[in-house]
Amino acid sequence: MNIEETSMQNPWPAIRVQQGLEKSYKDLSVLRGVDFDVAPGSIFALLGSNGAGKTTIVRILSTLLRSDAGTATVSGFNVTTDPLRVRESISLTGQFAAVDEILSGRENLVLVAKLRHLKASGQIADDLLARFNLADAASRKVSTYSGGMRRRLDIAMSLIGQPKVIFLDEPTTGLDPEGRIELWQVIEELARQGTTVLLTTQYLEEAEQLADRIAILHQGRIITNGSLAELKQLLPPAKVEYVEKQPTLEDIFLALVGNDGKYESSKDRS
Repeated sequence: MNIEETSMQNPWPAIRVQQGLEKSYKDLSVLRGVDFDVAPGSIFALLGSNGAGKTTIVRILSTLLRSDAGTATVSGFNVTTDPLRVRESISLTGQFAAVDEILSGRENLVLVAKLRHLKASGQIADDLLARFNLADAASRKVSTYSGGMRRRLDIAMSLIGQPKVIFLDEPTTGLDPEGRIELWQVIEELARQGTTVLLTTQYLEEAEQLADRIAILHQGRIITNGSLAELKQLLPPAKVEYVEKQPTLEDIFLALVGNDGKYESSKDRS
């Protein structure tokens, strides 16, 4: 099912942030008026450097933190006035895999299913192990897993209970290129099956590869929000020897927010 079909069945945004979401910590203003919508069954990327406010937005949307101003709803429920209903409809995966290394992969999944008071916890675990290509390692202790395997298991655990919305806060941090590609495939499959994904990342190629829409967050504000094609319209194509060069997402990002020495461009790395 594509995004348009999903949106027609459910015309309301899966996530809605409006009226200028704000959050400060004493004298430090982290969010300075943020608004955006996320369509059901889509992948929405919040792209920004460290300290831009990405994790703060995720913590507010997952009811772990209260905003100072603005409103937000997830699956139609207000994160401030109806936090329990929000929690029932979401899952959150942070920057580090929340798995028990002493247990096996299957034991981790069974444990979470039992904590959620679900019947047939063993079958749920086996189904998820197969779905995430972990069946061959089901009985192995997680301490023997690679980084990519741990992240896949972490996301599999977060899907127990079939949440409608999943928050992935910089999920590929610390992964090698192979592990990152594996996780990209998992995220794309989640969206194909109708799960709404809000992804925070500082990796430009990750947002470019995965997202249906990309919001660039800079100094607590969203300075642009659109599809990759729409963002490319912000910069004219560069002409090199009479051949038009379309701007990359990296070009767009750096032109809008500046480098500030925080990003090493791909040209510098080559």
